Amino acid sequence: MKSFASYLRVVVLVAIAVAGTEYLMETPPGEWAILEYPFAGVFIGIVLVFAIAVEASIASLRNVLYLSLTEEGKERYHAAEKAKISKFEQKWENLMQSMTQSKEIEEEHEIILDHDYDGIKELDNRLPPWWLYGFYATIVFGIIYLVRFHVIGDYTQAEEYEREVAIAQEEIEAYLATAEDLINVDNVTFLEDKDDLKAGEKVFTANCVACHRADGGGGIGPNLTDEYWILGGGIKNVFKVISEGGRTGKGMVSWKSDLTAKEMQQVASYVLTLQENDPADGKAPEGDLWEGEE
Repeated sequence: MKSFASYLRVVVLVAIAVAGTEYLMETPPGEWAILEYPFAGVFIGIVLVFAIAVEASIASLRNVLYLSLTEEGKERYHAAEKAKISKFEQKWENLMQSMTQSKEIEEEHEIILDHDYDGIKELDNRLPPWWLYGFYATIVFGIIYLVRFHVIGDYTQAEEYEREVAIAQEEIEAYLATAEDLINVDNVTFLEDKDDLKAGEKVFTANCVACHRADGGGGIGPNLTDEYWILGGGIKNVFKVISEGGRTGKGMVSWKSDLTAKEMQQVASYVLTLQENDPADGKAPEGDLWEGEE
């Protein structure tokens, strides 16, 4: 697989596979499907391997056919190939040749060694320049690393680890603050924003007034305006009861299949504001006195 057309076909096929994967798979804004879903990356890898295998097979077949030609046929073949090569392709071929310094098939007799293993001969190819330059770069990198960390003592691996962990923690906290679906009983917080409390009131009015009354004074369900709670007060306990349900057989049902995590946080926050109410005929206290928030 040496021609520019071969490389171009591989790149185009992989690009089509990537574009199709990104178009067909749903991902969060700004995220790549091949990074978000491992099997998508595996699929792209399979397409790449398949494309390279096809091009390599074609190149091998052409090589076999070339070797079966007579000397006159080979000359005609080279003449036809040169006539087809464009200026851009010629520049590409020259670039690849300068990067690998490999010999063409018809010139390999110049670098064949005397070693012969059951008819298999060895070529004395030079190391590709790109490989040599990469090797020299690793030597330079190693010297800089040695001086920086073992002579000057810039920073230790433990310090780097602690710094990266701190950065990651900040990123996690920022992400959790905006990821509504990841709110749970461990990270839920009381919402003080008026818009959130209004949204919680709407959820409460639509789903909770039948048992707790609009003012929270209680009916079938307990009074939400006093300081006594059956399963504990505070935002975490209230959120847990709304999400998982109350006591088995006689408590409130679970709402996590009907409400989003954000909606449960909003209605839990609104429920806690009901303690500011003083209903005239509120239901008698139930449960234990809750002495403070978490």
